[in-house]
Amino acid sequence: MLTAEQGQEHHGELHGSALGRQVWRISCGDIVNRERCLTVLVERNRVVLVGPPGETAVLTAGQLGQLRNALREAAEQAER
Repeated sequence: MLTAEQGQEHHGELHGSALGRQVWRISCGDIVNRERCLTVLVERNRVVLVGPPGETAVLTAGQLGQLRNALREAAEQAER
């Protein structure tokens, strides 16, 4: 989907575009502390939040702030 080479590091989150659309990747952990990520994208004027498959996403306060910012930016893009 999106690699570090395609995105820009933006306060710990991967921010870029894939297939002509904006994509945000936010680092998180799962319930047993393994590294995972959440992906936010806009599809046909709708915001899509993709979590780790079959997992629970556990976020620190900083990661939650990154998710909040990504969702805000995605919502603004979806409204255009």
